[in-house]
Amino acid sequence: MERRNFFRLFLGGAALSTAAINSLNSAVYQSIKNLNEKYIKDNSPDGVYWDSIAKHFLFENNLIMMNNGTVGPMPKPVFNTLMHEFKVQCTNPFECYDYLPSKKDAVRNKIAKFINASPDEVAITRNTTEGLNVIASGLKLEKGDEVILSSQEHPAGLQPWLMRSQRHGIKIVEARLGAPPKSIDEILQSFENAITPRTKVISVSHTVYLTGLIFPLKELCQMAKKHNIFVLADSAHGIGMLDLNMKELGVDAFTSSPYKWCGAPTGCGILYVKKESQDRIWPLIASSGWDTHKSAKRFETLGQRADPLIFALGEAIEFQKRIGKRRIERRIKTLAGYLKKELKSIPHVRLHTPTDPYLSGGLTAFSIEGVKPEQIVYYLKEKYNLVIRTIGREKDNTRGVRVSTNIFISMKHIDMLLEGVQHLVKHRA
Repeated sequence: MERRNFFRLFLGGAALSTAAINSLNSAVYQSIKNLNEKYIKDNSPDGVYWDSIAKHFLFENNLIMMNNGTVGPMPKPVFNTLMHEFKVQCTNPFECYDYLPSKKDAVRNKIAKFINASPDEVAITRNTTEGLNVIASGLKLEKGDEVILSSQEHPAGLQPWLMRSQRHGIKIVEARLGAPPKSIDEILQSFENAITPRTKVISVSHTVYLTGLIFPLKELCQMAKKHNIFVLADSAHGIGMLDLNMKELGVDAFTSSPYKWCGAPTGCGILYVKKESQDRIWPLIASSGWDTHKSAKRFETLGQRADPLIFALGEAIEFQKRIGKRRIERRIKTLAGYLKKELKSIPHVRLHTPTDPYLSGGLTAFSIEGVKPEQIVYYLKEKYNLVIRTIGREKDNTRGVRVSTNIFISMKHIDMLLEGVQHLVKHRA
């Protein structure tokens, strides 16, 4: 369905009926099923398969969105579900407290299966920041206990611990990361060197927003377990980018924002807390259930929520499942790998992201000697209607721009970006 007709249908109200929503979404999923069967032997095709997947997103005016690391788009089925569920709230509020709560648990079950966790280990939050604050404020720590952070944390991964330090006297210890680091051993050694008998927590960005590094979380957790250290992972970009498996990672707590790479609406997040670690954490907000829930539900007793956002999150998970987590990760890393390879060949361009696909995902950061990051962003938007963002800090040599290569991006789009970079290099000051 063409975008103009699609929106006309919604404006007319017809598509907001349950039958119409089911029909629209079923058509999308049947299309994906047909593609999967036709291209079953193609690991990461660049052509008909992914061009067809891209048509299920609602971009207008030929926008090339390569900054979904901030906020990503919703595919059609997610938008359909979101609009339908908001209509339920408008027309039949009774269902908001009678029928919909059980539907919320169905979403929780879907999330748990998607990340290989138990439903009892999943709390539905508003974003990654909320999840980080739940753990940082709720962990039972004493004055003088130490928390290790990396030198490349997002403010949401740093500030809750700074507040805890000022309130309760815990000590923050920094482990330095390169931009990019050279190896897994270099990363782990930096953290192991920072451990003392008072170290109780390692809080680390799994998907580093500054550089695109994918932190070797599994190896870190194995090391931390030997010292009985609690590990919290800020994986704001992880869900929808990576084939996540909580049991395999071995992390105590893990929080993510599915509105970046997973296609969910803004306003919903995911917090995983390992069952064995839940009793170590006080809830951040107390309402009914904070002291009686025997699961991660105790961390989401926020009161009335915008439940349509949560049901749309469930639809976003469904959309990802229909394509396949492994296939999505492979596609994203293939695009990023091509981008990094070509950027490295351009003079005066410095890559901030590891080239090792184990240590990188769909975020690629780079800088151009003699060209301001803002100039790169403005030129690509004006010339190609291609959106990226500035990123980084001068103090740790990460100042530059960041590119997101999600599944709706093509090699042709990357070639346009590279053409723009080459032009800026040629005409740099």
